[in-house]
Amino acid sequence: MKLKQLSVFLENRPGHLSHVSEVLAEAGINIVTMTLADTSEFGILRLIIRNWQRAKEVLEIAGFTVNTTDVLAIEVADEPGGLANILKVAEGGKLSVEYMYAFACKPKECALIVIRFDDPDHACTILKSAGIGIVSATEFYTEA
Repeated sequence: MKLKQLSVFLENRPGHLSHVSEVLAEAGINIVTMTLADTSEFGILRLIIRNWQRAKEVLEIAGFTVNTTDVLAIEVADEPGGLANILKVAEGGKLSVEYMYAFACKPKECALIVIRFDDPDHACTILKSAGIGIVSATEFYTEA
Protein backbone atom coordinates (compact mmCIF):
# COMPACT_ATOMS: atom_id res chain seq x y z
CA MET A 1 0.00 0.00 0.00
CA LYS A 2 2.97 2.32 0.37
CA LEU A 3 4.42 4.28 -2.52
CA LYS A 4 8.05 5.19 -2.96
CA GLN A 5 8.71 8.90 -3.23
CA LEU A 6 11.95 10.49 -4.31
CA SER A 7 13.17 13.64 -2.57
CA VAL A 8 15.70 15.55 -4.64
CA PHE A 9 17.71 18.27 -2.92
CA LEU A 10 18.27 21.34 -5.08
CA GLU A 11 20.26 24.51 -4.65
CA ASN A 12 18.12 27.63 -5.03
CA ARG A 13 19.61 28.81 -8.29
CA PRO A 14 18.33 29.12 -11.83
CA GLY A 15 18.39 25.98 -13.94
CA HIS A 16 18.53 23.37 -11.19
CA LEU A 17 14.84 22.49 -11.36
CA SER A 18 14.81 22.34 -15.14
CA HIS A 19 17.91 20.14 -15.06
CA VAL A 20 15.99 17.51 -13.05
CA SER A 21 13.19 17.43 -15.60
CA GLU A 22 15.68 17.27 -18.48
CA VAL A 23 17.56 14.33 -16.92
CA LEU A 24 14.32 12.42 -16.42
CA ALA A 25 13.02 13.28 -19.90
CA GLU A 26 16.25 12.12 -21.55
CA ALA A 27 15.88 8.79 -19.71
CA GLY A 28 12.26 8.46 -20.88
CA ILE A 29 10.93 8.75 -17.32
CA ASN A 30 7.57 10.40 -16.69
CA ILE A 31 6.72 12.25 -13.46
CA VAL A 32 3.34 11.18 -12.07
CA THR A 33 3.10 13.90 -9.41
CA MET A 34 5.41 16.25 -7.59
CA THR A 35 5.69 19.08 -5.11
CA LEU A 36 8.42 21.60 -4.42
CA ALA A 37 9.22 23.19 -1.07
CA ASP A 38 12.01 25.63 -0.48
CA THR A 39 14.06 27.41 2.10
CA SER A 40 16.33 30.36 1.47
CA GLU A 41 19.23 28.10 0.52
CA PHE A 42 17.79 24.90 -0.98
CA GLY A 43 14.65 23.25 -2.22
CA ILE A 44 13.25 19.76 -1.88
CA LEU A 45 11.57 18.38 -4.97
CA ARG A 46 9.38 15.43 -4.06
CA LEU A 47 8.48 13.13 -6.94
CA ILE A 48 6.38 10.06 -7.41
CA ILE A 49 7.49 8.16 -10.46
CA ARG A 50 6.39 4.72 -11.65
CA ASN A 51 9.98 3.51 -12.20
CA TRP A 52 11.41 5.20 -9.14
CA GLN A 53 14.52 2.98 -9.00
CA ARG A 54 15.60 4.02 -12.50
CA ALA A 55 14.76 7.68 -11.77
CA LYS A 56 16.87 7.60 -8.61
CA GLU A 57 19.75 6.07 -10.52
CA VAL A 58 19.77 8.60 -13.38
CA LEU A 59 19.38 11.55 -11.01
CA GLU A 60 22.27 10.38 -8.84
CA ILE A 61 24.44 9.83 -11.92
CA ALA A 62 23.61 13.44 -12.88
CA GLY A 63 24.95 14.56 -9.48
CA PHE A 64 21.75 15.07 -7.50
CA THR A 65 21.29 13.96 -3.90
CA VAL A 66 18.20 11.75 -3.79
CA ASN A 67 16.47 10.15 -0.80
CA THR A 68 13.66 7.61 -0.92
CA THR A 69 10.73 7.65 1.51
CA ASP A 70 7.47 5.78 1.89
CA VAL A 71 4.24 7.72 1.47
CA LEU A 72 0.58 6.79 1.31
CA ALA A 73 -1.86 7.79 -1.41
CA ILE A 74 -5.30 8.15 0.10
CA GLU A 75 -8.64 8.60 -1.60
CA VAL A 76 -10.37 11.69 -0.31
CA ALA A 77 -13.94 12.65 -1.07
CA ASP A 78 -13.85 15.71 -3.33
CA GLU A 79 -16.22 17.65 -1.11
CA PRO A 80 -16.06 19.97 1.89
CA GLY A 81 -14.81 18.04 4.91
CA GLY A 82 -13.17 15.23 2.93
CA LEU A 83 -9.69 16.04 4.21
CA ALA A 84 -10.95 16.89 7.71
CA ASN A 85 -12.39 13.38 8.05
CA ILE A 86 -9.05 11.77 7.13
CA LEU A 87 -7.11 14.00 9.51
CA LYS A 88 -9.52 13.29 12.37
CA VAL A 89 -8.88 9.56 11.97
CA ALA A 90 -5.12 10.21 11.84
CA GLU A 91 -5.32 12.32 14.99
CA GLY A 92 -7.33 9.64 16.80
CA GLY A 93 -4.69 7.09 15.85
CA LYS A 94 -1.89 9.33 17.15
CA LEU A 95 -0.43 9.59 13.64
CA SER A 96 1.91 12.45 12.89
CA VAL A 97 1.68 14.01 9.43
CA GLU A 98 5.08 15.25 8.24
CA TYR A 99 3.78 16.73 4.98
CA MET A 100 1.18 16.17 2.29
CA TYR A 101 0.15 17.22 -1.18
CA ALA A 102 -2.91 16.49 -3.25
CA PHE A 103 -4.31 16.40 -6.74
CA ALA A 104 -7.68 15.68 -8.31
CA CYS A 105 -8.15 12.42 -10.21
CA LYS A 106 -11.29 13.04 -12.20
CA PRO A 107 -13.40 16.13 -11.66
CA LYS A 108 -16.07 15.68 -8.99
CA GLU A 109 -15.15 12.02 -8.35
CA CYS A 110 -12.31 12.01 -5.85
CA ALA A 111 -9.02 13.53 -5.00
CA LEU A 112 -5.84 11.75 -4.05
CA ILE A 113 -3.77 13.05 -1.22
CA VAL A 114 -0.20 11.91 -0.72
CA ILE A 115 0.77 11.90 2.95
CA ARG A 116 4.09 11.24 4.61
CA PHE A 117 3.36 9.87 8.09
CA ASP A 118 6.00 9.36 10.76
CA ASP A 119 5.06 5.64 10.78
CA PRO A 120 3.59 4.61 7.39
CA ASP A 121 2.91 1.00 8.44
CA HIS A 122 0.95 2.06 11.53
CA ALA A 123 -0.86 4.67 9.41
CA CYS A 124 -1.96 1.94 6.95
CA THR A 125 -3.41 -0.09 9.80
CA ILE A 126 -5.25 2.84 11.41
CA LEU A 127 -6.64 4.26 8.17
CA LYS A 128 -7.73 0.91 6.75
CA SER A 129 -9.47 -0.02 10.00
CA ALA A 130 -11.47 3.23 9.67
CA GLY A 131 -12.53 2.29 6.14
CA ILE A 132 -10.33 4.91 4.48
CA GLY A 133 -9.19 3.92 1.01
CA ILE A 134 -5.45 3.62 0.63
CA VAL A 135 -4.49 3.38 -3.01
CA SER A 136 -2.05 0.68 -4.06
CA ALA A 137 0.83 1.51 -6.38
CA THR A 138 -0.94 -0.26 -9.26
CA GLU A 139 -4.13 1.72 -8.70
CA PHE A 140 -2.22 4.96 -8.19
CA TYR A 141 -0.38 4.74 -11.48
CA THR A 142 -3.59 3.78 -13.29
CA GLU A 143 -5.67 6.62 -11.80
CA ALA A 144 -3.06 9.38 -11.83
